[in-house]
Amino acid sequence: MTINTTSTQNQETTKTHEVIDVQQTDCCIVGGGPAGAVLALLLARLGIGVMLLEAHKDFDRDFRGDTLHSSTMEIMEQLGLADRLLQLPHSKIRQMSIITPSGSLTLADFSRLKTPYPYITIMPQVRFLELIVEEAKRYPNFVLVLGANVQELVEEDGEIRGVRYRGHGGWHEVRSRLTVGADGRHSKMRQLAGFEVISTSPPMDVLWFRLPRHPEDLEGLMGRIGSGKIVAMLDRSDTWQVAYVIPKGGYQQIRAAGLEALREAIVEVVPEFSDRVQHLHDWSQIAFLSVESSRLKRWYRPGLLLIGDAAHVMSPVGGVGINYAIQDAVVAANVLSKPLRTEQLKLSDLAAVQRRRELPTRTIQAFQSFAQKQIIAPAIEPNRQFKLPAILRLPILRDLPARLIAFGILPAHVN
Repeated sequence: MTINTTSTQNQETTKTHEVIDVQQTDCCIVGGGPAGAVLALLLARLGIGVMLLEAHKDFDRDFRGDTLHSSTMEIMEQLGLADRLLQLPHSKIRQMSIITPSGSLTLADFSRLKTPYPYITIMPQVRFLELIVEEAKRYPNFVLVLGANVQELVEEDGEIRGVRYRGHGGWHEVRSRLTVGADGRHSKMRQLAGFEVISTSPPMDVLWFRLPRHPEDLEGLMGRIGSGKIVAMLDRSDTWQVAYVIPKGGYQQIRAAGLEALREAIVEVVPEFSDRVQHLHDWSQIAFLSVESSRLKRWYRPGLLLIGDAAHVMSPVGGVGINYAIQDAVVAANVLSKPLRTEQLKLSDLAAVQRRRELPTRTIQAFQSFAQKQIIAPAIEPNRQFKLPAILRLPILRDLPARLIAFGILPAHVN
């Protein structure tokens, strides 16, 4: 049987490397983010051999999504982990509001949801991932490899049979009945497999940074709009995680204007930050996010499935990315666990995962697109007097945004 490899350096040429070892598992998951870690745990607890490969040497990355919505908390409850999770340092957000020169509006009131978790849980993603991996390590059929930089797919007769990665002194090969790409919005697996991406171009980018939060400050998650600018503020107990929204492609202009100009622009929208913007004294404190929204036309190939941001990149609107990635993982485990156990995995099983998750994904992306076009784009247009769309004030829509953000449609449950 011929073994082919696909390389990021040259996808047309077969690469050969001296492989230190070849390991075998039922499922190899590439990417130790929320989707990959939760899928690994779900499969491990069902007795399926699983190897989780993470390119970094730990799970600690700054300005990653830290919002766990009601749907995720209910999944954690189904796994018996909700109470342990809530024992970790966290904060809760029960409302999402927006303040403009013409008035304010509560966009989403999560406290009205019929769930044991009527709020957004704010927790550093590293703490969440550490808990999930710690739980997975209880199962002897789970293996975690940090510092594993996947570079190649192993293909046999047109079917993906594993990966090759660099790390720990050389090249290693993992063979598996199923390979899952859960390696985020810049997915190497997506690139290696040559998937077709359907992209949109949101009208914004985001600068992320943190500022001190004072005890007398308002609580929750709020957006401030004024003077052609948007500042979103996420309550992190003792700090604000701040998103300064800018027009698409405008970063270099802002950078050229200088840090003082940025500080002045922030204070113009949020005057109460005048006593703390001086904490921003270097551009290294500010993370730039190029906002995009996209999805794959097809999430799978024989032997390979992509989930989470690798399959559908989400806009930051609503902070739903983690939660949709985790729901992908739950559906994948529900659908694929039996075929993996019985060694009868078919292409139709992988197609079933996409079929169950594609409508929820496309629905929330449509919601995000509406928010970007009807609220964000007009709000950051220079020299325009912004007014909130009247549709947002309709009583019939009062609970819809909270429900859609917290659960989406067809929320997943652990079998």
